[in-house]
Amino acid sequence: MRRWIRRAVRHIAIVLFVLLVVLPVTLTLAYRFLPPPITPHIAATWTAKGTIYKDWTPIENMSPVLVRAIIGAEDANFCAHHGFDWQAIAEAMRRNDPGRSVRGASTISQQTAKNVFLTPHRNWLRKGLEAYLTVMIEALWPKRRILEVYLNVAQFGPNIFGAEAAAEYYFRKPAAWLDEFEAARLAAVLPNPEDWRVVDAGPYVEGRTLTLMDRILEVERDRLDACIWQ
Repeated sequence: MRRWIRRAVRHIAIVLFVLLVVLPVTLTLAYRFLPPPITPHIAATWTAKGTIYKDWTPIENMSPVLVRAIIGAEDANFCAHHGFDWQAIAEAMRRNDPGRSVRGASTISQQTAKNVFLTPHRNWLRKGLEAYLTVMIEALWPKRRILEVYLNVAQFGPNIFGAEAAAEYYFRKPAAWLDEFEAARLAAVLPNPEDWRVVDAGPYVEGRTLTLMDRILEVERDRLDACIWQ
């Protein structure tokens, strides 16, 4: 019995090591150079809702104003932090009610880790895995690659994934040709693209679009996107 228990423990340890170390490291290294062919979120959406609009494009083929809009909307300190914005986390904890989960402090790095490797379901286990994977991609990917992957896997509407697919679907043009308003409008529906609409937008998205048009200028002025263009 003791021998069987030791063997079972050894096998479990090997499986956990493969799942938590070998597989994530291998995929993270591969995705530094190759586009992720599919993500758990995209796969789940395709299974539940059918046709997916998705079109990978390199970040150099995207409008710089889109890059600035996303940084302004999602993570102004993206170029300065190492995966976690502790100042934003502290501020979010002050804003949220005691006992509730902290919201509003997720960085682009964290969202990339979640979007590429995990499902969108929220629980403490997933948050722990997200943090672990965030550290990994920050260690193995340059900032430019993190944002490039994010822009290609983020959801911009029902069944619409990636900035290129969103630009073509909503504006009938490639992401390289987006102007300030169009880039801000796409960024404005994050992080709730299932409910907030790019077309026929409600008052909140309309107002946020105008705010993000100003933030595009601020990101450029303060060089908050400097790590992308180095």
